[in-house]
Amino acid sequence: MRLSHRLAATTAAALLLAGALTGCSVFDGDSGGGSGGGAVQGSASKASVDRFDKPIAKATFDSPMAPGAKVDIAVMGLRVKGKLATLTLQWTPHVTGAGNDPTPYRLNGKHGVDASLIDPVNLKRYVVVTDSSTRRLESDEVLTTLPNDRTTMTSHTFAAPPSNVKSIDLQLGSWPAFRDVPIER
Repeated sequence: MRLSHRLAATTAAALLLAGALTGCSVFDGDSGGGSGGGAVQGSASKASVDRFDKPIAKATFDSPMAPGAKVDIAVMGLRVKGKLATLTLQWTPHVTGAGNDPTPYRLNGKHGVDASLIDPVNLKRYVVVTDSSTRRLESDEVLTTLPNDRTTMTSHTFAAPPSNVKSIDLQLGSWPAFRDVPIER
């Protein structure tokens, strides 16, 4: 299944789940939460989606992908929940020439972006965590297409730094580090 089809299917499933959690159903036309068509009732008010109004840090970097290529990278948030920290980035590639399909991997000169958090308090480096199937919990840097001159979000999940760490440095690929990225708890 192509990435765009997987993304569309995932988005549709998330919307259906969100509707079910809030007691709404796109199938029964009942918006009153009554006895219609199987809407789920309960603790829906606890579910939420991360929203980002503006970047907390941003920079424009040169890219070796093509002559004159650049990429705007914005840190939209670093949020801790439980023992995990989720980093959300916004990418905007600026690559001229036909046939260029930017991805984070290609924008970094066909090298891994290898997002990592650098803890200046405890002198530790946090790397993206893996799940029980040994898959990295992050957007795929090779397969995530970044439409030229348009923004695309990616996410990366790390073990959460200790609560005494209020900000952290972020290293992405060969680009200079973002310093003092605030951690939201």
